Amino acid sequence: MKNERSEDPSEDPVVITPCPNGPLLVRGDVLIAPEPGAEPQKPPRRVVALCRCNMSSIAPFCDGSHKLANFRTRPPRYNIGSPREDAGEED
Repeated sequence: MKNERSEDPSEDPVVITPCPNGPLLVRGDVLIAPEPGAEPQKPPRRVVALCRCNMSSIAPFCDGSHKLANFRTRPPRYNIGSPREDAGEED
């Protein structure tokens, strides 16, 4: 079974992929508010990288500053599709 994309991009799912030690890649038809309380806007591209290191000069988008800042993420502790083993514990 092949993965068919809808002709209407607003019907495609939004997919967020956390890059290890880097940004969140967001694919799909989304609106992004540049800061709390701001009007959400359509991003300039269909796939955008959102900063997670808080060092980007073009926030909320990634400019690669995570490399200079030596930003590191923790490996995921669980799969999103399965229940957490530590669901009762606090992060």
